[in-house]
Amino acid sequence: MTRRIMRFSAIVSLCTVAACAAVPNDIRREALNDGDVPLLLSSKPTSNVTPFTKQLVCYGEQLKSGKSKPVAIAVGNIRDYTGKQSDLEGYLVTQGGALMAYTALGHLVPGISLYERFDTQIADAELAYLANRQLGNGGQHETVDQQTGETNQVPWMPYYGGSVLQSDYFIVGGITELNFNIQSGGAELGISGIGAKARIYTMNVGLDLRIVGSQSLRVHDTVSIQKQITGYEVGADIFRFFDDTLWDVNSGAKNQEPLHLAVRMAIESALLEIVPTVTGVPAENCDQSPPPIGQTM
Repeated sequence: MTRRIMRFSAIVSLCTVAACAAVPNDIRREALNDGDVPLLLSSKPTSNVTPFTKQLVCYGEQLKSGKSKPVAIAVGNIRDYTGKQSDLEGYLVTQGGALMAYTALGHLVPGISLYERFDTQIADAELAYLANRQLGNGGQHETVDQQTGETNQVPWMPYYGGSVLQSDYFIVGGITELNFNIQSGGAELGISGIGAKARIYTMNVGLDLRIVGSQSLRVHDTVSIQKQITGYEVGADIFRFFDDTLWDVNSGAKNQEPLHLAVRMAIESALLEIVPTVTGVPAENCDQSPPPIGQTM
């Protein structure tokens, strides 16, 4: 009877751990084209929201309801300055900090005016075509000959300058910290070939941003934000004889907060601190803290 109880307890323990690593119900195999090998597909693409998305939208509504003219903001380069790389995976931290900042600021529009300054290749090329009388829109345009005063119909678009509007402020900075294993711990227990283990560890990522006047280059505000990232691992195993049968069973699961989601959240939190400096509208009425664990957004 005792052996049966031990066997049953071990199986229950392993099944409980294995349930954490169960295959999702929405995984399927599907051939996208005739003759293709079926691909493994799971969930559909969804909006990449964070616990700070609602706060950004809330602050954007506050800015929109203001009577003053929206400030014009651009984003410069937000680089990875950690220098951390892997031989197999390359850079360990996202190189897209500026893109994350633009997306976050997009939640504030039309409460602010958002201008592109990070990648202006297409705009620069088209302005060059325009200046060289090479750019058209498929129609005819009137131009005036400066010497004769005659009006002519031409296929290129006339350009007199001033179509690119200036920004008031720009945001720059970088991801400056990536600290592994700032805290870890765990426990492991084995009795008569039946064991279980659990481990937990914490790392963090940090960044520094500043908001600068576009004409004066005056730094109006700076902020340094860090986000801790937690991971865990649990497991159980059996290696022993039950009657005349040797059982060798292992089960477990491990999970970690997404590193790049933590970077995105840190950038969004930083923007909620430095943008109010230049808009003059505080973000106090929009709670900046993420919801408690287990509570939906």
